[in-house]
Amino acid sequence: MRKILIALLLVVILGGLWLWRGRDLSILIDRFYVVETNSRPVKSISYEGSGTAGILRVDDLALSLNEVELGGAQPSVGTTKDNQLALSFNGKVFPFGPASGGDNLAAAVANDDVAFVSIQHSAIPWPNFFETNFMTGNSPRWKRHNYQKLSWKKPTGAKIEMLWRYEQYFYSQDHWTEAQMTRPGATGLIRVEISDASR
Repeated sequence: MRKILIALLLVVILGGLWLWRGRDLSILIDRFYVVETNSRPVKSISYEGSGTAGILRVDDLALSLNEVELGGAQPSVGTTKDNQLALSFNGKVFPFGPASGGDNLAAAVANDDVAFVSIQHSAIPWPNFFETNFMTGNSPRWKRHNYQKLSWKKPTGAKIEMLWRYEQYFYSQDHWTEAQMTRPGATGLIRVEISDASR
């Protein structure tokens, strides 16, 4: 009997924690495991912007550099001295390839490069039962994080990994929406890692 009461108490505590801090628990679990729903090779990349902020277009996927959660640092995009489309961040530069295009800088993926974009989402959503939308009366019942990851590696060993995080909503009539919802201080570009050939 005592074991049953302890188990019930544990279930109640964990359930309350999930209702109260579900988003934080989901982010913690996401560090170790996410569900990949799509992964495909990249053929081309282009940039629309003025050097900072703007949009990176990876084939048909638009990746925003406007919402950035990188501790105050901001990536910048431009061309190198030898006319390579490149992204720089924290003093490191990753060249995507020879720049081409008119208004927007663009580069094709070189044959020897390995570049992929993948779409992932949280393994554990969190409940959103107590939110009320007074305008439409329709509020999402569940939320989870949706991740977009760009990975690009050169034959020299140079590589870049960029990760974006957004919120995705579940409505009982529409299920999981396609829209990428933002939340100040928690969504947007959350990671940029550049490794040079010497590492």
